[in-house]
Amino acid sequence: MNNYIDKSANLGKGCEIGFNSVILEDVRIGDAVKIGNNVSIREGSIIGDRVVINDNAIIGKRPQASKTGTLKISSDIQPVNIGASCIVGCSSIIYAGAKIGQEVFIGDYASIREDTEIGDFSIIGCNVSVDNKVIIGKYVRVQTGAYITSLSILEDYTFIAPNVAMANDNFLGRTQERFKYRKGPHVKKGARIGINATLLPGIVIGEEGVVAAGSVVTRDVPPYKLVMGVPARVVRDVPKEQLITHLLHPEGVKSG
Repeated sequence: MNNYIDKSANLGKGCEIGFNSVILEDVRIGDAVKIGNNVSIREGSIIGDRVVINDNAIIGKRPQASKTGTLKISSDIQPVNIGASCIVGCSSIIYAGAKIGQEVFIGDYASIREDTEIGDFSIIGCNVSVDNKVIIGKYVRVQTGAYITSLSILEDYTFIAPNVAMANDNFLGRTQERFKYRKGPHVKKGARIGINATLLPGIVIGEEGVVAAGSVVTRDVPPYKLVMGVPARVVRDVPKEQLITHLLHPEGVKSG
C-alpha cells in the first residue's frame, strides 16, 4: 500500500490504514483505529482506541516560527495526545502539544495549535482555527470558520457560531508593552456567541451570557444577559428555558 510505518511505532489490534500514509518513530496507536489515505502521524504521537483519522490529516506537526515574528517555540513540547473515539476530518492539522479528550469531533480543514486542550464530547467545525495555549472545555461547539485566538478559554457547554473572531492584542502588534497585557477572551460556562460576532482582548462573557450576531464586544458581559450591537450593550435577560442549567436539570433550576 506504499505506507511507511517506523519499526518503533506500536499499532493496536484491528487498525486499518489507507494508502500512502506515514507513521513515524515511537507513535502509539490504540485498537480499532481507522487511518485514511495520505495521513502523516509524527513522532511520539499518542492515538486512543477507535479514533478515525481521515484523508490528508497531519497529526503531531511541530510548530514553526517566522524569523521576524514574535512567537516563541518551546523546546519541550510534548507529543500530541488524542483520546478514544475521536474523529479527525480531512486535511486537518493537529500540532504537537495538543491534548484532545474523548469523542471529540474535528471537522475538515481545522487547525489545532500546540499547547491547546479540548475537553470530551466537544465539536470543532470545518475550517476552524484554534491558536496555541487555548483551553476548551467539555461539550463545547465551535462552528465553521471561527477563529479562537491564543490564550483564550472556552468553558463547558459554550457555543461559538460560524465566523466568530477573537482578539488578544489591544496594541495591534506594536510596542513591547503589549506582551504584558496579551490575553484572549474568557467565555464562561454555557455562554453563546452569535454568528460574525467579534470579541476583543481579555473580554469575559459571563455564565450563560449571549452575544447577538454581528456584535462587537468591547466590555465584559454580565452573567445571564443578552448583549447586542456595536459596541455591544445589555438588552435583556436570557430566557430561563434557554439556560443550559435548565436543559440539563429542568427541575429545581434557579433563574439568572
